[in-house]
Amino acid sequence: MTNHLYKGDLPEGLNLGSVVAIDSETMGLIPQRDPLCVVQLSAGDGNAHLVQLDRKTYDAPRLKALLADTKVLKLFHFARFDVAAFKQWLGVDTAPVYCTKIASKLCRTYTDRHGLKDVCRELLGVDISKQQQSSDWGADQLSDAQVDYAASDVLHLHALREKLDAMLAREGRTDLAEACFEFLPNRAALDLAGWPEVDIFAHS
Repeated sequence: MTNHLYKGDLPEGLNLGSVVAIDSETMGLIPQRDPLCVVQLSAGDGNAHLVQLDRKTYDAPRLKALLADTKVLKLFHFARFDVAAFKQWLGVDTAPVYCTKIASKLCRTYTDRHGLKDVCRELLGVDISKQQQSSDWGADQLSDAQVDYAASDVLHLHALREKLDAMLAREGRTDLAEACFEFLPNRAALDLAGWPEVDIFAHS
């Protein structure tokens, strides 16, 4: 496994294929308030590519083009948050997307543990560390521990998708999952527009 850290944007000519695992690190959990700091990506080949964004300009044309490329499927765990952060700070609509957390909730109905650590442990036998989750991602220089943590969040998403797709098909919920994934950018837009905690489909 190799981690590649870039300043500002993805390098020119980098090809991550048609299915890319993506995650992000921010200064907090409120997209409208907490700046986007790092975006990490993996082609599923065991390598992670991290972009430490220039928070003064957010000028990252190659990263933005990848996020908006309709021919590239973007894999996330809890896509709702990342898609909202990308819209807020990069001004880009991210699609199409696949969310392993939603897939897990639809097919692993025997548990309420759908965090990335729990899903990786059960389905892949991989134990990932969450020790750096609450560290300072706005620092000028990221520590090796931060880089390793950020990389771990994308390195297993391709394998997770394969396992979850099989479970979704077995339970007859593939179409339902795909409909949820398609709606995700709209759910993120509702979050940014002021409806983060409201179920607009509820009766009251």
